[in-house]
Amino acid sequence: MNKAKLFVVSAPSGCGKGTILNEVFKNSDVFYSVSCTTRAPRDGEIDGTHYRFIDDAEFEKMVSQNGFLEYAGFVKHYYGTPSEPVLKNLSEGRDVVLEIETNGAFQVKKAMPEAVLIFILPPSVEELRRRLNKRGTECDCVIDQRVKAAAAEISKSYDYDYAIMNDRLEDAVRDFQLVMKASKDESSEADMFKTNNENIKNMINEVLKNA
Repeated sequence: MNKAKLFVVSAPSGCGKGTILNEVFKNSDVFYSVSCTTRAPRDGEIDGTHYRFIDDAEFEKMVSQNGFLEYAGFVKHYYGTPSEPVLKNLSEGRDVVLEIETNGAFQVKKAMPEAVLIFILPPSVEELRRRLNKRGTECDCVIDQRVKAAAAEISKSYDYDYAIMNDRLEDAVRDFQLVMKASKDESSEADMFKTNNENIKNMINEVLKNA
């Protein structure tokens, strides 16, 4: 029996990582770790399903009690991964997926080197801006902040274990599932998505070219 794996997934806002994960979870018995955040819920978001929405005081209390596996600030709000459910599910043999930003991902990798870091790339920065505008939940100034932050995030993808592009959802889901399977099996099936692969490096360079 394969040992449970911790998968850490990052992507700029608007890359569709949530949609990809929803498709992956349909056919996988994976524990999705719900992060805590101090930001307000967006339309359609449910407390305890998409995030656990808490105020600054509660967040700071959890930090003081070492209740987070990782935490970080992003666009004037805080995000953190509660450690207890992650460690519990791994110990019970269940794979765990964290959906967190890059600084948090590196915190997890430092604490748990066996974690598998996966970065989801947009086809281009221009496409990312289009998707954020289409979402219609934020003003232009916040979208500008997110696009600028996206370029910084994408530049950190070189230090992830794997990178895949979400150009077509079906392809991205298939590629993500292949990476998970190869990581579990410790096989070379998904080596074409490793960030030390020259094709992946070139793909990241291309996305960043017009950032």
